[in-house]
Amino acid sequence: MSSPESEPTTVRVFVNERGVDVPRGASALDALRVADEGEAARVAAGERALVDSRGLPTAADAPTFAGAIYRTITAR
Repeated sequence: MSSPESEPTTVRVFVNERGVDVPRGASALDALRVADEGEAARVAAGERALVDSRGLPTAADAPTFAGAIYRTITAR
């Protein structure tokens, strides 16, 4: 079993097909900011929405996890 000290400090997630590394504990919106600041601003403004790999809505403040896949869509 690994100790917490050996745990990576970042996780790899995918946003609109782009892999990005974010700090452990970052939110889905934080990951989007790393991938595309303009798109993150549109999500924050309610113009766009975040969904997961299955197309299900994801809260912007949801914590990321290694391998997570997020996409943005037009907000309805």
